[in-house]
Amino acid sequence: MCGITGIYGRRDRPADRRLLLTMAGELWHRGPDGVGVYLDGRFGMANTRLAIVDLEGGDQPLSDERARYWVMQNGEIYNYVELRTELEGLGRRFATTSDTEVIAQAYAQWGIGCLERLNGDFAIAIWDRQTGEALLARDRFGVRPLFLAEYDGDICFASEAKALLRHPASRRELDPVGIADTFVAWTTLPDRSAFVGIRELPPAHYVVLGPDGAGPETRWWDIDFSPVAGDEDELVDEVEELLTDAIRIRLRADVEVGAYLSGGLDSSAIAAIAAQQVGRGRLSAFGLGFSDERYDESSSQDAIAGELGVVFHRTVVDSAAIAAAFPRAVELAEKPMLRTAPAPLLRLAGAVQEAGLKVVLTGEAADELFAGYDIFREDKVRRFWARDPSSTLRPLLFRRLNRWLATDPAQAGEFLARFYAKDLEAVDDPLYSHRLRFDNTARCLRMLSPELLQRAESGGQLADRLRAALPPHFAGFSPLAKAQYVEIATFFQGYLLHTQGDRMLMAHSIEGRFPYVDYRLAELAARLPDSLRLRGLQEKYALRKAVARVLPESIRSRPKIPYRAPIRDVFFGPGSDRSLLEPGPVHEAGLLNENGVARLVAKFADGRPVSETDEMALAGSMSLMILHERLVAKPRLAPALEPSRLVVGDRVVSPVDPVAEAV
Repeated sequence: MCGITGIYGRRDRPADRRLLLTMAGELWHRGPDGVGVYLDGRFGMANTRLAIVDLEGGDQPLSDERARYWVMQNGEIYNYVELRTELEGLGRRFATTSDTEVIAQAYAQWGIGCLERLNGDFAIAIWDRQTGEALLARDRFGVRPLFLAEYDGDICFASEAKALLRHPASRRELDPVGIADTFVAWTTLPDRSAFVGIRELPPAHYVVLGPDGAGPETRWWDIDFSPVAGDEDELVDEVEELLTDAIRIRLRADVEVGAYLSGGLDSSAIAAIAAQQVGRGRLSAFGLGFSDERYDESSSQDAIAGELGVVFHRTVVDSAAIAAAFPRAVELAEKPMLRTAPAPLLRLAGAVQEAGLKVVLTGEAADELFAGYDIFREDKVRRFWARDPSSTLRPLLFRRLNRWLATDPAQAGEFLARFYAKDLEAVDDPLYSHRLRFDNTARCLRMLSPELLQRAESGGQLADRLRAALPPHFAGFSPLAKAQYVEIATFFQGYLLHTQGDRMLMAHSIEGRFPYVDYRLAELAARLPDSLRLRGLQEKYALRKAVARVLPESIRSRPKIPYRAPIRDVFFGPGSDRSLLEPGPVHEAGLLNENGVARLVAKFADGRPVSETDEMALAGSMSLMILHERLVAKPRLAPALEPSRLVVGDRVVSPVDPVAEAV
């Protein structure tokens, strides 16, 4: 696990070593165990290493045995042991036991087709000295980030946008389209970021950089929700088998691997299987506790931790602790946030680091792949109601999905019927499952300044861009599959994996590993009949059955409890700092609607009732101002690094060698 950055220069000059090390300085938190630099003519790349596999010999860059292909990666290849054995059988000779060298040898053997053989989470750069081309590729679900930008003829890439902003030709300016995207969908689409001129390489895509510029961004994998017939028990057994193996290979490391334990089904299943594999009493597990009992799941964590015999560590946070961590969380996320939920996870990652660990298993993707969210059940009920819009009985089903909403069933039923009736019969809309969410969250756009909104409109509406990005085979999916695909392509990849996941973990140099995104398990989940993912209104049916051997019924039958954190008390509790939302700073930044911010702040300050949208608007406004202050107006620039490993062409040289100094 690391950070990577690089430049393919468009001018007749060698890659700028000092600029690469300056850009790498912004990625130091991602890999504090070493700095690698590669230089070859107009191309150069740098790496900050978090040493997980082959601690002594795995410093990057690494090459194939003929030193034609040079590789840097951010991530891990979990099946590198099997691939190495296969490649050795084909005559390949290895100099290290690193998974990065396996990438180089696999590319030398199979070319671009090697990507389909990699079971891992990765963003990789491969330089071909013979053709003068660089391949950039990203893993299937985009677990590891990779951003692109073109500055003054240079094609640049990096694990985080802040590294690209160190290029002297960059525009340190927020992108109105990217900002508007996050105020609707909680994240940006890959064609944008929160910064002008910076975009993501989409998940499961590759691009080739060459002397004539960048080639097309090509998709090399996609999840296909096309169910296949099969015996239910056999399919459930296959889910259990693949989940067990996904965890097994993700325990491969030359350092200790721990696990997050929230107390729910997904993380409990991973911790249970991992504990079986490493031995009772040997797995360290980490969980969050909240001083506010509305968000706390400590009792469930204690119960499952005792059942599994893990060494359990709890980090308890209150509103003041969340408020203190929130600005740093925004800076790391590099985009506005409509929730405070990433901030406690930043504290949790810090606890993992304090315990001396570098790697944790986490439970993300189970809900997306096995249909665990209310949005999938809501979509099913809405479509059922849409077949008889005049029915007064069918909308009563929504009460089963929103137990938290109100204690008065009649009042709740009336509200839910009105809410879910919007565009009820527009079932042919590809985004039918998510339109209510997008429309509801889009109310936060009122907090943005009219000027920013006008500029954002020039980039096109998010819904239209999302529809245009859907693959042709999407049309043949079932309604449930369509909802899952859209959820994966938006909220999961952009928010859960990054804003809440990668960025908070890597802030403390912690590698998160996600067994549920193992492509074998993901492809199986997508092939299951809909009724094995969502049976009636029971979510994650096949997964619950698959973990029956490792989890007690009390955990397997526990309903989904969304992970949430307080918002109002964070910004309006004791010691909270709202100075950035005062009229002066808001006016100077020019990003927010000044009257709208004043009204919203007054509403919270007066103790009036507020809605969920009000809370999202507050978090979004505060985080946008923090983002502007910390990464645009007053950036805290990291110092340039010095390399611990330097390769020039095909030659490993000392970083203080005269040859190195010359470049």
